[in-house]
Amino acid sequence: MIRYADDVVILCRSREEAEAALQMLSKLLTELQLKLHSKKTKIVNATERGGFDFLGYHLERGYRWPSKKSVTKFREAIRKKTKRNNGQSMQTILADINPIIRGWFNYFKHSHRTTFPTIDGWVRMRLRSILRKRHGCRGRGRGLDHLRWTNKYFQELGLFTMKESHHILCHSSL
Repeated sequence: MIRYADDVVILCRSREEAEAALQMLSKLLTELQLKLHSKKTKIVNATERGGFDFLGYHLERGYRWPSKKSVTKFREAIRKKTKRNNGQSMQTILADINPIIRGWFNYFKHSHRTTFPTIDGWVRMRLRSILRKRHGCRGRGRGLDHLRWTNKYFQELGLFTMKESHHILCHSSL
């Protein structure tokens, strides 16, 4: 059993074990005058496609990554800080978004390694869009913008990079 506050995941070897555990848990909670949330309570085979979401993570077939809801919430927070008509300096914008990125990474750092490059790229696209607007161009940062404002350009400005941080974390000796 894995428990966090009032959230619980019970791992079993068979469906029969899972159903018995669910009955025991239901009985225990009834005695405590509590009840299971019917829409959130389910038996899932996590070794098959589909998996389940738990505390912001999606768990499936032995892997974990942020749930779609968690990614959407992260993107909304970054969107608020990276509007194209933002009049602040790039350093100010980065100082504003780095704590959001760093905090999100610290929570989801145990995700599968393929999680981070995509999200890093999306953040840089938002920043390139701001720079495009400042140079009189329209639309999203794409195409030759990657040559004009390289990943290294943003790194030198101080953008927190999840892919690099995850790489360092995985290769550090603790």
